[in-house]
Amino acid sequence: YILDDDEAVRRGFAKLLRSADLDPRCYATAEQFLSEVVDAPHRCLLLDITMPLIDGLQVQTTLNNRRINLPVIAVSARDDLETRNRARALGARMFLRKPVDDQALLDAINWVTNSTDGP
Repeated sequence: YILDDDEAVRRGFAKLLRSADLDPRCYATAEQFLSEVVDAPHRCLLLDITMPLIDGLQVQTTLNNRRINLPVIAVSARDDLETRNRARALGARMFLRKPVDDQALLDAINWVTNSTDGP
């Protein structure tokens, strides 16, 4: 899953994932994503932290409350210690700063979707 309010970012991430034979599902709003998300093996969420209305931290809280154990890779242009700590406290497995290196993102996806470690 890709959740980012920036269309160019969604398109770029989706193109990268398709080039790696992955099947991305893109969402522009947290509301749309939260209405459709299902907990499934070998899936993860690329989650923008800074979004209007419902931000990435609120999305993580909602997933936790619903007991959806989807590995989260937080991505954000806002890279400060408080944001990183809050995202990690809510269960984010990785935190990547935008712009994200393509190979680092693919490696992160591979790690979180195939890792047997708990969140």
